[in-house]
Amino acid sequence: MSDPLHDRNSTEATLHQVYAAALPYLASLADRPVHDPATESLLAELADPADGGRLPEKGVGSVAALERLLRVGTTVATHSAGPRFFHFVVGGATPAALAADWTTSLLDQNAAFRATSPLAAEVETIALRWLRELFGLPESYGGALVASATFANFTSLGVATHWWAEQHDVDVAADGLTGLPRMPVLSGGYLHASSRKALQMLGHGRDAVEVYARDRVGRADLPAIERRLAELTGPAVLIANAGEVNAGHFDPIDTLADIAERYGAWLHVDGAFGLFAALSPRTADLVRGVERADSIACDAHKWLNVPYESGFAFLREPSRLPAAFGMPGTAYLPGPASPLWSDAPGGQAGSRPSSARSVQPAVPAGAVDYAMHGPESSRRARSIPIWATLAAYGRDGHRAMVERQLDLAQRLARLVDEAPDLERLAEVPLCIVCFRARPPHLPAGELDDLNRRLGAALLDDGRVFAGTTVYDGRVALRPAIVNWQTTEADVDLLVQVVRELVARLAPPSG
Repeated sequence: MSDPLHDRNSTEATLHQVYAAALPYLASLADRPVHDPATESLLAELADPADGGRLPEKGVGSVAALERLLRVGTTVATHSAGPRFFHFVVGGATPAALAADWTTSLLDQNAAFRATSPLAAEVETIALRWLRELFGLPESYGGALVASATFANFTSLGVATHWWAEQHDVDVAADGLTGLPRMPVLSGGYLHASSRKALQMLGHGRDAVEVYARDRVGRADLPAIERRLAELTGPAVLIANAGEVNAGHFDPIDTLADIAERYGAWLHVDGAFGLFAALSPRTADLVRGVERADSIACDAHKWLNVPYESGFAFLREPSRLPAAFGMPGTAYLPGPASPLWSDAPGGQAGSRPSSARSVQPAVPAGAVDYAMHGPESSRRARSIPIWATLAAYGRDGHRAMVERQLDLAQRLARLVDEAPDLERLAEVPLCIVCFRARPPHLPAGELDDLNRRLGAALLDDGRVFAGTTVYDGRVALRPAIVNWQTTEADVDLLVQVVRELVARLAPPSG
C-alpha cells in the first residue's frame, strides 16, 4: 500500500473493525484488571520486527494496521476508562461523550475560527454557557476550552499577567516582561504543580510562588498572606486551590476573595476537579466565593467524564482573553489585517466594511473566534463531547453522578476505618480518601517503607489502581473516585486487594 487514495475503499471495513472491537472492550471494563504488566511484551509488535522497527517503506494498509493496533491496544492499554482506576484524578467517558468524541473525529473540524467551522464555534459557545450555568457562575463570566487543567491554569495566569503588567503601564503582549519586576504570586500549601508549570511557561519561573502554609498538610496561613500583601507596593496574584490532590482539601475561597479585594489582588482559583463540588448542596459550601474569582481553571476530562484532552478556563472579564491570546494580523486570518475586519464605528472583528449595497455582518454579532481566546490556534472541536454529555444528562444527571461518588468515598472511608490494618489520615470532604496500611504488629518507623512497597505492589497486581503520596509527612495511598461507572463493588474490591497485599508484604511474625 503506497497512497491513502488507493485505500479509500477500506474505510467501511476499518470503521467496522473499531466498532466490533469497541463493544466487547467496553463491556469488559467492569471485570478486567486495570492493567496486566505481563501483556507489555505485545508492545514490540507496534514497531514491526519484520522491518527492524524502522518506518516501513510500504505500508500494510488500513485494515491490517488497525487490526494490529486494536489487538495490542485493547490488551495492553491501562484500562483507565473503567470503574477501578483510582489513580491520579481520572474520569472515564460517558456513553454520550464517547460517541460524540467519535463524531468529533468524523467531522474533523478546526475550531480555531468561525470561518473554519461555524458548527464548532456555536457548539463551543453553548458548551461554555452550559458549563458556566452548571457551576452557578455569573452570566458575565466567559471562557475558553483548552487541553487540560494545566492549560486552564496557563490561560488564567496568562491573563493575570497581562492585568498585572497593565498596572505597571506595560502592554506585555507587545513588549514582553523585560524591565518589569517579578510578578508576586501567593498561595497556601495546596498549590498544585500545574500552577507552577503554568508560571514556568509564562516566564515567571516555577519557583516564583510564595507559599504560606501553617502546617505540613498545606492549610493556608491567611494572616501571613495578608501581611505579605500589605508589604507589597504593587499588584499581586493570589491562587486559591479548590480540591487538593492528596485528600481533596479546599482553601477558604470566600475569605481569600475578601483578602484579594482588600489589597486589589487578582484571585485565581485552581478547581481542576474540586469545582464540581458546586453541583451538590452537600458540598457547594466548599466552593463558596468562587463566583468572586477573577479566573477559574477546571478539567472536563476529570469529573465531567469526557475524553482527553479537555479543560476550561473562566474569566470574570472575558474581554481580556483576546488581549492576551490574540494573534498578529495576517490577511488570511481574522483580525485587523483581514478583509473581514471593519474599523468603522460599531464595526467588529468579522464584520464587512460598510457599503451602500450591504451592511450585513459576515458573521453573527458577538461571534467568537476561539483561537483568540486561548493558547492554541488550530484546535480540535473538544466542545462536542462536552455539549453531548451535558445535553444527554443535564444538571440533574451530573449532580446524581457527583453525589453517588461522594457516597462511594464515604463508604471507602468507613471500610478503611473498620479495617484493623488500615489507617485513614484525613477527613473526606469530596472524592479522595487518603489512608495507609498500618498493621498493628509493625513498628511506626517501618510504615513508610511498607506503604511505598504497597503502592508498587498495587500497580503490579493490576486489579485496581491507586497511587501513593506523602501526606503530613507520611507515605499513603490516595484513591480518587470520579469515574461514572464506579460502584460499591469496585470500592469494596479496592479495600480487599489492599488488605491482601498488606498481609503478603507484612505478615505477622510467628
